Amino acid sequence: MKIPDYAFKLRCLSDEEGGGWLVTFPDLPGCMSDGETPEEAIENSVDAVESWIKTAQEFGDRVPKPNGPSGKFVLRVPKTLHARLIARAKQEETSMNTLAVTFLAEGLEKQHRS
Repeated sequence: MKIPDYAFKLRCLSDEEGGGWLVTFPDLPGCMSDGETPEEAIENSVDAVESWIKTAQEFGDRVPKPNGPSGKFVLRVPKTLHARLIARAKQEETSMNTLAVTFLAEGLEKQHRS
């Protein structure tokens, strides 16, 4: 799975909003995706970005270049943690990158609610 190059926000939807997770793209107005899990929402967001760009091009609208942080960074972790992340990603049938993004997003969401 490819994570979009555009900066995105991932947030947990309340029960009143239908539950699950929502991905929005500040640089692409109206571009959003959702899913039952953070992984599913991010995975669905790839199609949402591709569709948004295709539609903008069809109508001759400007397609902004990805703005701001690249969303990419290198993180060094202990070998034991790396092995645990690999095993968990296999168990979840997802990439280690997506798993790490999910854990970071969930941790930030919990911290935001506190």
